[in-house]
Amino acid sequence: MEPYRLTATEAIARIKSDTLTVEAYAKSLLSRIQQRDPVVRAWAHLDPDLVLRRARELDRIPPSQRGPLHGAAVGVKDVIYTRDMPTQHNSPIYADPSPVALDAGCVAVLRDAGALILGKTTTTQFAATVAGPATTNPHDPARTPGGSSSGSGAAVGDFQVPLALGTQTGGSTIRPGSFNGVYAFKPTWGAISREGLKIYSLMLDTLGLYARSVEDLELLSDVLALKDDETPEKRDGVQGMKFALLKNARDVFPEPGPGTKGAMEKAAALLRQNGATVDEVEFPWPEFEKVPRWHRCVMSTDGRTAFLPEYRSHRERLDPFLVGHVENAGAYTHRDRLEALDGIAALRPKVDAVLASFDALLTPSVPDEAPPGIESTGSAAFNGVWTALHVPVVNVPGFQGENGLPVGVSLVASRYRDRHLLEVSGVVGKIFEAQGGWTRKNI
Repeated sequence: MEPYRLTATEAIARIKSDTLTVEAYAKSLLSRIQQRDPVVRAWAHLDPDLVLRRARELDRIPPSQRGPLHGAAVGVKDVIYTRDMPTQHNSPIYADPSPVALDAGCVAVLRDAGALILGKTTTTQFAATVAGPATTNPHDPARTPGGSSSGSGAAVGDFQVPLALGTQTGGSTIRPGSFNGVYAFKPTWGAISREGLKIYSLMLDTLGLYARSVEDLELLSDVLALKDDETPEKRDGVQGMKFALLKNARDVFPEPGPGTKGAMEKAAALLRQNGATVDEVEFPWPEFEKVPRWHRCVMSTDGRTAFLPEYRSHRERLDPFLVGHVENAGAYTHRDRLEALDGIAALRPKVDAVLASFDALLTPSVPDEAPPGIESTGSAAFNGVWTALHVPVVNVPGFQGENGLPVGVSLVASRYRDRHLLEVSGVVGKIFEAQGGWTRKNI
């Protein structure tokens, strides 16, 4: 197997056993990127000389001093600051290629653990619009990879890097995970530092993680100090596990397309066939139907504050959608904002209490497979509710749509059961990847 196809866990093991150097691994990844970048265009900034210099530095570290991520390559969404690479937010306002001498908190933690920061991945402007960058879906370049973490999802899905960082304010982590056929993890809000990330919404922004295996997500979670109050039970399979389906979903979410509808039906059937129970539950509170509207209100009013500096200094270079936030195109009042903030906050413990009775809730990740065109990154209609409720979500791949493109489904748990959710996702993912009907093509 070519080194670029290794998961992070596999690469770390080979580096540790002296059967692969970090430099050789980096060269394999760079060769893959050189081959595929003209099509996928997942990178906003990549300096091969810097990557190889950092790789050689890692190879010189004595084995006794190496960290748990030693040599693992990570792509970083271009709204997350990196001290040795520019952070440009896909905005002409920040086109200066000079890096700010600052690592975001998450990047600093990963570097300290021995990670090789490979480069900056593409994003929509400030991770806040649906207007896509030039990035394409690695499974069909005529389609979007999703967004706003477009490059992170595409690069991991295309074997250009095993790990990547994204962010989520609406569906910016989970949606690209589904469209690109990879695991995507949005942890509990606030569980990982957002220091050094461009803020869109203080109440919603969450760091997201991408990988091609749950084992890799668990490795990142170890380094980023994600812990539950109780140690999750280790599982060999789903026998005896309990999953929920949301009975009143049509009151909150749009009708899914055939790919997602088929994925949900097959996912539930596979869980039952393998010994799990799948029961319908209802969130019986009338306020739950308001969450999509409340989420939009919070996002817009937080955006009013977040983008005021760019609006005042460079209004003509700011995306019209973000200009609309600052100018309050949604005409949201403070009363509207307080209703949204207080209403969502009151629902969170109620939703937690229902979710705590199950191993996870099974819910759509996206309306369907990636839509044609790269002008828009697609709909986040199935994601914003969970982002607003601050709960952890994992996109699990394994299914496909009518055009043979990947379709994932989401598993959701109550707040601060992140490691539990990853444990569940690991055993569920083995079933879905083996029996769901979609396999990664030899791209």
